Amino acid sequence: MLRTLRQISSIFHRVSVRQFSGAVEVAPKDEILKILHSESRDIFRNVAIIAHVDHGKTTLVDALLRASGCANEYDSMDSNALEKEKGITILSKVTGVTFGGSKINIVDTPGHQDFGGEVERIMSMVDGVCLLVCATEGPMAQTRFVLQKALQSNLKPIVIINKVDRPTARPVEVEHEIFNLFCDLDAPSESLDYPLYFCSGKEGWVRKGSMEAEKQGLEDVLETIVETIPSPQIGTESNFKMLVSQQESHPYYGKIVIGKIHQGEIKLNDKVLAVDQQGKLVETAKVLKILRRYGMQQLEMARAVAGDIVQVAGFTNAIVTNTLNEMGKNEVIPSIPIDPPMISVSIGVNTGPLAGKEGTKLNAQQIKDRLMREGQSDVALQVMVKDKSDDSACVQLLGRGDLHLAILLENMRREGFEMQVSPPQIVTKKCPQTGKTLEPIEKVSIEIDQQYMTGLIDKMSQRKAIYEDCINIDKSRVKLIFSAPTRGLVGLRAELINDTRGTAIMQQQFLGYQEYRGTLKKNLKGAIISMAAGACQGYALEDIQKFGPLFVKPGSKVYVGQVIGEHKLEQDIEVNPIREKKLTNVRTVLADEKISLFPPKTFTLEDVIAYIRDDELVEVTPKDLRIRKKELDSTLRKTQRKNQQK
Repeated sequence: MLRTLRQISSIFHRVSVRQFSGAVEVAPKDEILKILHSESRDIFRNVAIIAHVDHGKTTLVDALLRASGCANEYDSMDSNALEKEKGITILSKVTGVTFGGSKINIVDTPGHQDFGGEVERIMSMVDGVCLLVCATEGPMAQTRFVLQKALQSNLKPIVIINKVDRPTARPVEVEHEIFNLFCDLDAPSESLDYPLYFCSGKEGWVRKGSMEAEKQGLEDVLETIVETIPSPQIGTESNFKMLVSQQESHPYYGKIVIGKIHQGEIKLNDKVLAVDQQGKLVETAKVLKILRRYGMQQLEMARAVAGDIVQVAGFTNAIVTNTLNEMGKNEVIPSIPIDPPMISVSIGVNTGPLAGKEGTKLNAQQIKDRLMREGQSDVALQVMVKDKSDDSACVQLLGRGDLHLAILLENMRREGFEMQVSPPQIVTKKCPQTGKTLEPIEKVSIEIDQQYMTGLIDKMSQRKAIYEDCINIDKSRVKLIFSAPTRGLVGLRAELINDTRGTAIMQQQFLGYQEYRGTLKKNLKGAIISMAAGACQGYALEDIQKFGPLFVKPGSKVYVGQVIGEHKLEQDIEVNPIREKKLTNVRTVLADEKISLFPPKTFTLEDVIAYIRDDELVEVTPKDLRIRKKELDSTLRKTQRKNQQK
């Protein structure tokens, strides 16, 4: 007979298991194996936590793990360094708990729209979703996107209104907004009868059905998952079949593919083969390890059965969307279509004068290999290799947005890569009927104080946006709605934060492709360009800063053609930042005058990619981000400018 959850937890914490870091593990005791390695195929519940960014998904998952007894208060699903820095989930992650005799596999998903591909690709792994909505903000743009994908996949929903403990919470209004969202998306009648919770993930309690209900622990949510989410639909045949939905790298076992077993079973040392979506053989491999998550830990298994989400080691070439089969079979499980990318950048080797001084991975082949590997694991990313003779722009990278691409480049930067990145370009299409160019258009809702309203409308018109509506929120706040081309929204969020002192709230929703709206002048300010190479001097920078904000400080290494600041006017200006104060033996009152400099303007990688002009590049190294002109020679730049004006 199954033990209680508390007994399972106490037993589990007495044994040594492998952590996510990959430490060596001792096999769990037999009594744990009887519970977690049951051969029953009806005890699995596979559920994803979906929501808009910063609505508390990971906090809720962490609380559910603690409620089940398989994690402590210091454990968190956001273990990636960049996730901790930015405070958002970037990668979908799978974990599992046991409750009431069932094994619940929980998938934590990103909420930022640039990582929507991470949400789309896990829809085939789960049979239900927990839709999380902030009690203050209500349903946002990404809430609509993820719910639409869940309904299209016929997944059973559970609705959780989170952060109801906040003073600004409006849970009753948000409840009505959620129901209206379901109706707007033409949800089937059975999906409208969803379980509803009012929750504080941070404090670890819920109220079921209404705010007047009694507070309960998050164990009640786990119980509802077991009762509401159906067990996985599995094939009736006995042959093994599994769709690869994720992949990761393990320090001991190499590549690990992750997915739900659709039918049959898999055992250690089985020989299996991977086929692509066309049924072509990718590789044949021997199963070296079968792993599954339990809380923040990783367990080894001797076998796994249909319905479970597992990790399989032993493959070297299998990628996401491949199907794993037993020997002699080449059946294909169709993967869910992924929305196409909308933004592209060109990546090439660093050709600047300071190239090779800060990084360890410098050549074009290393950059290509790294990006090709990333393209195999990220289905929302497309990698197009350019002409081999053109090493200055060896790869074109296509993704969902500037943050999507910037996260990848930031990871490469930390791995020791040096490269240069072009300004982002929008992925356009040709209309098959008219032959006209089409570009992606998004609906943009911006909530701001009324004092910033006029400036925002002017800024959006410069970005080719069309004003659609204005909604009064209260006496001091309004919500402005625009339809704008995606290229006009690159870098807008950072500008709004500066212009409104952090009070603006911006939402984006992809509408579709419409006719191209004309040339957009991206940056109305000129550049302050270095005309000399060397170390910047405070004496020279003090005179230069009167032209505009600087990007460098005394001691910074610069070279000819590097952009070291932003000019107040539209035209570029060349300066000498390494000029030193001449030494004389004439003593005056002003001889030792103190140098006063403003702090330099700093960029994150996503900000600098959005900032640069069409004739500039970003030099990315492990230690620095530099903006430079594509053509470093001043005379050649002037010649090119004259030719363009003719």
